[in-house]
Amino acid sequence: MSKINQVLTIAGSDSSGGAGIQADIKTITMLENYAASVITAVTAQNTQGVRGVSMLDGEFVKEQLETVLNDLDIKAIKTGMLGTSEIIEIIASIVEDRELENLVVDPVMVATSGDRLLDVEAEDLLKARLLPLATVVTPNIEEAKVLIDREVSSPEDMEYAAKQISQLGPTAVLLKGGHSTGEEAVDLLYYDKEIHYLSAARINTTNTHGTGCTLSAAIASNLANGMEVIAAVKEAKDFITNALRNAEQIGRGNGPVNHLWKFDQK
Repeated sequence: MSKINQVLTIAGSDSSGGAGIQADIKTITMLENYAASVITAVTAQNTQGVRGVSMLDGEFVKEQLETVLNDLDIKAIKTGMLGTSEIIEIIASIVEDRELENLVVDPVMVATSGDRLLDVEAEDLLKARLLPLATVVTPNIEEAKVLIDREVSSPEDMEYAAKQISQLGPTAVLLKGGHSTGEEAVDLLYYDKEIHYLSAARINTTNTHGTGCTLSAAIASNLANGMEVIAAVKEAKDFITNALRNAEQIGRGNGPVNHLWKFDQK
């Protein structure tokens, strides 16, 4: 048996390397786990924006997933960009049938531009089929609005939203407040019917590409390593805070976080 815990990311490929599959693999590796991947989409993008997206056929996504699971001893799974109802149903069915544990769902539903990335049918399927299987779901404010079909702006709104999302079935809800204003980046974790506020200094940087991907991949890695939910989320938040603090300018736009920040500490 391998001593290295194996973590699977199911997401889209980012050709610039800052988000998606590439960010997940870097994060999982830096947290001393083995990273496997199932690709749902291929994008043409850089730090200045997305130029094109090509979704993979659902049956090929299924073939990737089953091939990995038939061989590797996966301890945790993170999902990111899924794109279609077919892919969501395939993943939910396999996770359910195989009784896979430690599923972290990053509900990639709204682009930075505000454009919706899933149609209504896919959004409904994500809520009905995938979220009930999740150990942790990690929506940002915009995604929370979609999930509960209600405006979310105040701390009271965040508490309400987290509780409402929890009724969809996930064990824990991490509502990310990083896009809000203030000297601190405050996330809200709703777990075991209790609210936990997780604060970190807001880092003044435009190099934020891949923050959501990195955070959810870190949570999955920590769960694979045997951490309980609160500790896994706190450690993941520390990882992304340091990745933001040590980010360097790569590209001509909003560059990626620095997944390799630990090397700077040596």
